[in-house]
Amino acid sequence: MSTQALVTGAAGFIASHLVEALVRQGTRVRAFVRYNSAHRAGNLELLPPEVRAEVELFFGDLRDPDAVAQAMRGVEQVYHLGAVITIPYSYQHPREVVAVNVGGTLNVLSAARDLGVTGVTIASTSEVYGTAQVEPINEAHPLHPQSPYAASKVAADALAISFHAAYGLPVRIVRPFNTFGPRQSARAVIPTIISQALTRDAVRLGALHPTRDLTFVSDTVRGFLLAMESEAAIGRPVNLGTGRSITIGDLARLAIKLAGREVPLVSDAARVRPETSEVLRLRADNSLARDLIGWQPQVTLEEGLRQTIAWVREHLHLFDPERYAY
Repeated sequence: MSTQALVTGAAGFIASHLVEALVRQGTRVRAFVRYNSAHRAGNLELLPPEVRAEVELFFGDLRDPDAVAQAMRGVEQVYHLGAVITIPYSYQHPREVVAVNVGGTLNVLSAARDLGVTGVTIASTSEVYGTAQVEPINEAHPLHPQSPYAASKVAADALAISFHAAYGLPVRIVRPFNTFGPRQSARAVIPTIISQALTRDAVRLGALHPTRDLTFVSDTVRGFLLAMESEAAIGRPVNLGTGRSITIGDLARLAIKLAGREVPLVSDAARVRPETSEVLRLRADNSLARDLIGWQPQVTLEEGLRQTIAWVREHLHLFDPERYAY
């Protein structure tokens, strides 16, 4: 009998790829999607029809413990990716971000404990580290959240670790560095660059000097799957990153070149984050992921950009390059 898995935040970017990978390996997937009156399922609607047909949709709100518990009944594995993830939005609505990201994670962990779920994998983020004090960043690096979003993820990670210590819950914490690829929305830097490069006379971004460690989405998803199968990963965070970094400016210039149009790159003051909140340097030490779960990145930045450019080119109707999305 195949495994039954619940994926929260399933309508999102990374989670939709995780849902697809799980279905293709024979797992029965229940996809937790935040309720909306149109019953739209976000990125799940972009899955190939033969994959989408195998996904059981469950509409609810992570802040509702009854909904979370109902979704988890009969499930053996839980991949918890549901969160409010936008940093600029968290400046404006920190209470909502904490309610969903911390309260929702508490609901997931509590239901998993009460229902005897055999495996839980929590999505963390490299934002918990803040600007690197030492590079590359390993899992012992001090946590220094520089936005309400990052603070909410620090709290969610701590809850997950505490549920393992206090209740023996078999929880893993996967900490991706900046993931990119097809289906990512314009709130992220790479689709923002690409959609402008394909359609506008200039690419407008915020600060160009921060560095990021960029991982293609198929590699990130493989990290989630490997973590779930690893006993050694239980109760601890594991970084997923390439170990290489690039400035936002150099990233934009590479993406513009691969998009095949010569357009200038402009730093737009309206898109610049508060100085003390901007994470300036991120580069992962992925040696623990290699040693514990056997993970290494397989897709290069250039190949990942080519695949993402091709997808954005085919889905330009989903983007509004004139608007700053957050």
